[in-house]
Amino acid sequence: MGLFGRKNDTTATTATTAPATAPVAIDPALAALTGDYTIDPAHSTIGFVARHAMVTNVKGSFRDVSGTLHLDGADPSRSTASIDVRMDSIDTGNADRDGHLKSADFFKAEEFPEMTFRTTKAEALGGDDYRVTGDLTILGTTKPLSIGLEFNGSATDPFGNERVGFEGKAEILRSEWGLTWNAALETGGVLVSDKIKLNFDISAIKAAA
Repeated sequence: MGLFGRKNDTTATTATTAPATAPVAIDPALAALTGDYTIDPAHSTIGFVARHAMVTNVKGSFRDVSGTLHLDGADPSRSTASIDVRMDSIDTGNADRDGHLKSADFFKAEEFPEMTFRTTKAEALGGDDYRVTGDLTILGTTKPLSIGLEFNGSATDPFGNERVGFEGKAEILRSEWGLTWNAALETGGVLVSDKIKLNFDISAIKAAA
């Protein structure tokens, strides 16, 4: 008999079959928190770090942040987030620099007053670690962004609010969103790095049933 007339070898078949993936363990504390939450801007921060003049880091944040979360503790893939950031709330600790960042060289805050993020996917990675992927819109340009998150826990505050907390990190190339302004240095390099590090500290309050 020819090669294609031979009986299939079960060993070969087994070797090419991918092993089953073990289910990811869900944090029991998070599993009990299914519901809708509103971001508390007074206790939440969206920050960034940019390299300046190739030698130091400039840190800043946005003071006006709003949004909502829907958490599904039993099935984190059903969780969603919607975040809005007012661009004129940028704060780097220097009024002149903040004014420049709001100008047409950077964020064009009058023309594009908000930066938004809308999740398209949520994943449990095991333990307290999660990842959300979504659409980040800056200057009217929308591109995907993945954010690694750590669940910091939940608590009832003295006012009876049920709170959850997350912190996360991500990196972007600002040029991909049209933020291309720069200045060359005499010693080589540029004034502002293209790579920007993003930091998220989110506190959210559960909506009343």
